[in-house]
Amino acid sequence: YVLIFAVMRLTKPTLFTNIPVTCEERDLPGSLFNQLMEDDPSTVKGAETLMLGEMLTLPQNFGNIFLGETFSSYISVHNDSNQIVKDILVKADLQTSSQRLNLSASSAAVAELKPDCCIDDVIHHEVKEIGTHILVCAVSYTTQTGEKMYFRKFFKFQVLKPLDVKTKFYNAETDEVFLEAQIQNITTSPMFMEKVSLEPSMMYNVVELNTVDTAGESESTFGSRNYLQPMDTRQYLYCLKPKKEFAEKAGVIKGVTVIGKLDIVWKTNLGERGRLQTSQLQRMAPGYGDVRLSLETIPDTVNLEEPFDITCKITNCSSERTMDLVLDMCNTNSIHWCGVSGRQLGKLHPSSSLYLALTLLSSVQGLQSVSGLRLTDTFLKRTYEYDDIAQVCVVSSEVKQ
Repeated sequence: YVLIFAVMRLTKPTLFTNIPVTCEERDLPGSLFNQLMEDDPSTVKGAETLMLGEMLTLPQNFGNIFLGETFSSYISVHNDSNQIVKDILVKADLQTSSQRLNLSASSAAVAELKPDCCIDDVIHHEVKEIGTHILVCAVSYTTQTGEKMYFRKFFKFQVLKPLDVKTKFYNAETDEVFLEAQIQNITTSPMFMEKVSLEPSMMYNVVELNTVDTAGESESTFGSRNYLQPMDTRQYLYCLKPKKEFAEKAGVIKGVTVIGKLDIVWKTNLGERGRLQTSQLQRMAPGYGDVRLSLETIPDTVNLEEPFDITCKITNCSSERTMDLVLDMCNTNSIHWCGVSGRQLGKLHPSSSLYLALTLLSSVQGLQSVSGLRLTDTFLKRTYEYDDIAQVCVVSSEVKQ
């Protein structure tokens, strides 16, 4: 070929590592090894036995490429002949398992290239897929005799997964959703976790629960050194609360499964930045049935055999059917209801709620479960049973005082 084609990956340098060789002064070499280490310019003065030096070394191989990082490459076309070539067109495409991307900075052809001259280009691409990637570089040109020439080269590399992300959802009775995200560093080098945030869906507001207040200042639960060592895992916690306009619509939040997506930003080596955004996270929507009963207020601790009050919220989760409800209260071995059982609550329209104040007492000490509520829809003759809806700690009045 008249033209020579070269492709080199652009990566940050690394710190030079040196293997220390030393011995005790009473050994045969004496202080020879120690003196050689002190004279070595790559060692740290005063800490010659440390493997990590202060000098930088150029990359010796292609290295690993991880999902979310930016792949950069230097492309050079050199005229190695004594002829002038014309109409040189350099094209760089990146072939993945699903698409082919054009990475060339310019699609225009260079008019001519003199002997010993070069055409240089630097390409960048944020890697968004895992698996095999092929960099396809093609060059076309015209010789002095008018002959059109064309050749191309292939450079194959693998994109690896940098993080393992696992999520768990916890549905609270108050329509709040708690998300636990476990993030593990599965690379071979430490990561500086710059940001881990949750972008909620349009129906929720999010509160991050990854900080604690210390002396009036907010401090990360992971400490001041925000590094994630290889194979280490961190757990991030978020609380999603329904927005007011959606929280009032009982049937809307009930069926919401899309919560949001995690946005993770990290840095490795000498500040190389990576970013990973998950797909939309989905939870299993809780099944409340047609009628939902939840507790709004209940005391933590009550006296033995003394009445205490609770407030219940009853919601018609149906979107089109009005209910006519009757409340029955059934005593258990420890919980006794105060009031009239079998009373009419009236009609409850679709997606609407009513609040109900009830009084009860416990005849047994300890942690007792509130059970025994029954709601009957007189239209369909269907009864809904609610047991173990809350727990209350029952103590002797003397103990509480």
